[in-house]
Amino acid sequence: MHLSDFDYHLPPGLIAQHPLAVRDQSRLMVLDRRSHSIEHRHFFEIGRYLEPGDTLVLNNSRVIPARLNGLIEGSGRKAEVLLLRRLEDGNWEALARPGRRLMPGAQVRVHGIKPGVEGDLTVSILGTGEGGLRTVSLDGNIQPDGYGSMPLPPYIHARLVDDERYQTVYSKPDGSAAAPTAGLHFTPALLDDMKSRGVNTAFVTLHVGLDTFQPVRADDPARHHIHTEYGLVSRGTADLVNDTHSRGKRVVAVGTTSVRLIEASSQEGRSGPFEGQVGLFILPGYEFRVTDAMVTNFHLPKSTLLMMVSAFAGREFMLDCYEVAKKEGYRFFSFGDAMLIV
Repeated sequence: MHLSDFDYHLPPGLIAQHPLAVRDQSRLMVLDRRSHSIEHRHFFEIGRYLEPGDTLVLNNSRVIPARLNGLIEGSGRKAEVLLLRRLEDGNWEALARPGRRLMPGAQVRVHGIKPGVEGDLTVSILGTGEGGLRTVSLDGNIQPDGYGSMPLPPYIHARLVDDERYQTVYSKPDGSAAAPTAGLHFTPALLDDMKSRGVNTAFVTLHVGLDTFQPVRADDPARHHIHTEYGLVSRGTADLVNDTHSRGKRVVAVGTTSVRLIEASSQEGRSGPFEGQVGLFILPGYEFRVTDAMVTNFHLPKSTLLMMVSAFAGREFMLDCYEVAKKEGYRFFSFGDAMLIV
């Protein structure tokens, strides 16, 4: 297996720069792993592919305003600190640039960007780690609200008018440095429709962190170091997942984050309650224990996410579907269209 096995060419014009006006109007490519068939639908039609008793598993993590832009104390040069996750001691794991100027002892002063926010926030660089990581503190243990902006991926160049469009409608606990984007297509009305059809919904929490931003550099993907992320599966969700399987119904994971968490929390094909760091890296050859179907977006070339969906649907079939999506004008990446893989 080589990194180039997960490469494809994408015309820049197919990278979605804005969310659609209505979330569930996005397109939906429906893939059947067994027959290798493809259907073209819209997301609001997803209910026709779900049955009463199926369970949707959704990641309810909420994105924090993690991108802090300010000036380096002493030089006045511009700097950016991207908060990734809060550590147990109250400090933060972060990425920072320009990295060569943000070594331990450096400080970045950040102005408030929202009405009513008074005073500046000082970000202190405490230490360095692998892959350009920094340990930082926020003076007074202040939260980034009011000082930070939404951490949109670097391939999105347009301004986000409404920050809530980079949140799922069911987001609750703060903690992610990027949105669990497969869930962005759901509306409250669509979730109500799922309920009326007898489809269950279960929520898990996985705070999306560094690996959303870190590219795979190793030629052998198995040598890539995947970072851990905090995950939580409640007893109620685990019991519902197990009950779904006991009745011969399907567990439909919404997004690669949900897949990663429920697979990591399972043992011998059964889900269990879980709280802790998730370090599961899913590559082709992995045997899925819990996930029966998956809702996902179209992912970047050579990414760990493309590797995961290739493990689920087959690499050649998945890359063929991406070529079809390009020809059909599907929108790619975070604000793009969706797949349902059954």
